[in-house]
Amino acid sequence: MNISKLYLKPKKEESLLRFHPWVFSGAVASINGKPAEGDVVEVYSSDNRFLGVGHYQTGSIVIRILSFEQTKIDRSFWISRINAARELRLSLGLAASTSNNTYRLIHGEGDCLPGLVVDIYAQTAVIQAHSAGMHHARKEIANALCEVMDDTLRRIYYKSEGTLPFKACLNEENEYLYGDEAQYGNDFRYDGDKESFTAIENGFTFCIDWLKGQKTGFFIDQRENRALLQQYAKGRAVLNMFCYSGGFSAYALRGGATLVHSVDSSAKAIALTNENVRLNFPDDTRHQSFTDDAFKFMDNIDNLYDLIVLDPPAFAKHKNVLRNALQGYRKLNAIAFKKIKPGGVIFTFSCSQIVDKNDFRLAVFSAASQSGRAVRILHQLTQPADHPINIYHPEGEYLKGLVLQVE
Repeated sequence: MNISKLYLKPKKEESLLRFHPWVFSGAVASINGKPAEGDVVEVYSSDNRFLGVGHYQTGSIVIRILSFEQTKIDRSFWISRINAARELRLSLGLAASTSNNTYRLIHGEGDCLPGLVVDIYAQTAVIQAHSAGMHHARKEIANALCEVMDDTLRRIYYKSEGTLPFKACLNEENEYLYGDEAQYGNDFRYDGDKESFTAIENGFTFCIDWLKGQKTGFFIDQRENRALLQQYAKGRAVLNMFCYSGGFSAYALRGGATLVHSVDSSAKAIALTNENVRLNFPDDTRHQSFTDDAFKFMDNIDNLYDLIVLDPPAFAKHKNVLRNALQGYRKLNAIAFKKIKPGGVIFTFSCSQIVDKNDFRLAVFSAASQSGRAVRILHQLTQPADHPINIYHPEGEYLKGLVLQVE
C-alpha cells in the first residue's frame, strides 16, 4: 500500500523539529497522493527531510503525528505504545491496586497517541476516538488492548459518537468491540453486582455509565482533587455544584462534612449521585440532592455553606466563544465569593482546553475583586499523572483548578 506524502512550506517544520505533534493546514505546501480521512501519511519538509508519520484529516489540524521516526503503524506499533502507557500506570500504583481499579490508560498526546483516549473501569475498557485515524484503527487498538492487558478485560466499549470530527462524516455509532455485549446490552443498570457498571476509586464504589454518561462515564481526572477535598471537609457544610455522579460529594461525606448538598441541572446526574451516595453511605442523612440550574440555586445560599465546589462542564470548546466562557467563569465564581461563609473554602475548576491557566486565574481574580473579600490561594490544581502532559504539547494541560480561602 502506497503511503501519501505531505510536504510543508519552507520553515514550517520548526514545530515538528521541537516534537509538537500537530501539523496545521496553513503549513501544508502540497500532498503527493490522495489520502482519505484517517489515512496514515508521511510528513516531509520543503527540502524533502522526513519529519514524521501520522493520521490525516481535513480541518485546521491536518496531521496528528504518531511517530517522529519512519515507523510502520501496525500491530507491533499499537502493542508497544499501549504497553508503555500501562507500564507508566503500573509505576504510579494505579493499574494493580486493590483500592483503585479506575484510571486512564491512554491520554492522547500525553501517551504519544494523539486523538485516542482509553479509560479503565475495573474489567471494562472504554475507547474514545477524537480523530478519524483512531476511529479507523479502533479494532486494531482493541486487539492490542486485549493482548497487553492479558486476561484482565472482560469487555471493550467504543464510545466516540460525540467526539469524532463532524467534517469527516463518519456517522459512527457506539458499540462493544470485545466482550459480553449480549449480557449487558445497551441499557445502563445497577443490579448489585460489583462488576456490573461499577468500579472502585480510592475505596469508593461508583456506578459508571459508560453507555450514556458524560465523556467515558466518569470524571477520572478529578480523583486526586477529590481526595484533597476530603481533607478540608471535616465539620463543614459542603455544596457540590455541577455534581454529575457525586464524586466530590462522596469524598466530602467520608471527610466528615456536617452536610453535603449536590446540585445538577440533569435529573439523570442527580439519580446517579444518589445511587453513588447510597452505595457508599447507606441511610446517611447528611446528603441531599437538588435538580436545579446552578445560577438559580446559588441565588439563595447566603452563608449556608463554608465549602463550595465549582466544577462546571466546559464553558468553551472553540476559540470563538472564549470571551463568553471567561465571563461565565467570572460570574460563577463571583456568586460563590459573595455567598460563602467567612473563612470558607472554594474548589473551583475549568476543564476547557482553550482556556489556559492564566486566563482562568485572571477570571477568578476578577471575581474575587468584585466581591471585595480577602482571598488566598491554598492550592493550584491540575490533572493527575495518568493524564500526562506531553512537554512539547502544552495544549494537553486542560484541567485547571484553584483552592481558595475566603475571609
